[in-house]
Parts: sequence; structure tokens; C-alpha cells
Amino acid sequence: GDVIHRMLTATQYVAPLMANFNPSYSRNSTVQYLDNGTVFVVQWDKVYLQGKEDMGSFTFQAALHSTGRIVFGYKEIPVPVLQISATQHPVKAGLSDAFMILNPSPDVPESRRRTIYEYHRVELDTSKITNMSAVEFTPLPTCLQHQSCEMCVTSELTFNCSWCHVLQR
Repeated sequence: GDVIHRMLTATQYVAPLMANFNPSYSRNSTVQYLDNGTVFVVQWDKVYLQGKEDMGSFTFQAALHSTGRIVFGYKEIPVPVLQISATQHPVKAGLSDAFMILNPSPDVPESRRRTIYEYHRVELDTSKITNMSAVEFTPLPTCLQHQSCEMCVTSELTFNCSWCHVLQR
């Protein structure tokens, strides 16, 4: 989206593992990305937890495919994720999205109040995040994938869809 807000990490994320990582701790720590047009990959390589560097380094990645498929890969997870403290930073793994609406404030007519609506949060069971493991998210079909009236009305989906000629959706 085009709105940055302080609740962003709480409501909008693609997080293979969100924690208080410090990529500047070691010269060997990197966060790199690759985009080849069909997949966008971000890799956290040999990153350490802030103040807990003795736990060891973490290496993991997120791959976002143009098909909507998302894969989280975990190479090195030196400690159980449940043992990572959430005191300084939330510890999460999963997907979440939200949208914000600016509503007129009843107290000050010129101002607007931001309301964030979160939906479709998917939280991973962090006890399953271990060395050499992966999680795959496969998108479910939706009405929005139909590009024509004919595709919509002949669909096998059970959404009870109908085509809007004005919006062409």
C-alpha cells in the first residue's frame, strides 16, 4: 500500500520469521534479494538476534512467486522459535494484510481518524520452524481471477459469482 503507519508490522507483513534481528552484528550477516520476474526472493543469511548473539545465526528466506505461491525456507534455526523473547520486538511467522480508512473525526471536523481493518491473518505454528524445513502457501481461487463475463459465469467456483458489465469484473 501507499500508507506507512506504526501498526504496519502488526497488521501487514509477509514474515518467514519476524524477530529482533541485528544484521549489522557480523560482517557475515546479510539480507539480500533477487527478482527474476517470476519470483522475488529475500534471504536473511547468518543474522543474529539483538543482544542474544550467543544463540547462533539464523538463515532463512521468503520466495514470492508471480503465481501467488509463497514459500518460506528455513536453513539454520539454532534455537526453537518459542525460546525467542518478544520483549523488544514481536516474534511472528506468517502472513497478514490490512487496509486503512480515513474517517472524519467527530471532535475536529477538519481532521481524519485512521481505522485499520485487518483480515486474512495466517499464523504459522512456530514450533514447526526447524533447520532444513519449508512452508508453502498456495493461493485459493477467487472470482477476481476471471477476466471476462464468459469465464465468470461458466466458472466451477462455488462463490455464486456474477459479472458486472460496468466494472468489467
